[in-house]
Amino acid sequence: MFPRAITLVTLGVADLGRARAFYAALGWEAAQVSEGVVFIQLAGQVLALFGIDALADDMKAEPGTPGRGAVTLARNFASREAVDAAFALALSAGATALKRPDPVFWGGYSGYFADPDGHVWELAMNPFWPLAENGTLTLPGA
Repeated sequence: MFPRAITLVTLGVADLGRARAFYAALGWEAAQVSEGVVFIQLAGQVLALFGIDALADDMKAEPGTPGRGAVTLARNFASREAVDAAFALALSAGATALKRPDPVFWGGYSGYFADPDGHVWELAMNPFWPLAENGTLTLPGA
């Protein structure tokens, strides 16, 4: 069986220092730093920032081509106000607004930004998905 968990998400970045500073400005400080890679501890997972060319080399892919599909990272919040505050924080840290938070057709509230390397993040409040006190999500009925 393939375990139903993601333990590590790695983002290929053009400038490791810039990426590290961006995520630190969001409050996500590095837990470990090795040559060419920064590890940030999240709730039950780790976010890694890795030089894009080194990532391509690690995959045995051509430089500049390691991505293979469209991906959006997401963070859910308990309220619209928390979404708005996180969105403002991301913009102040250097993110680019793609879609400012607003009500969406499925009954929630969400917006999108891109980090300095173009990785897209969605910030959302879903009234149908309650969050645990530590901010983690378990789908109802799962």
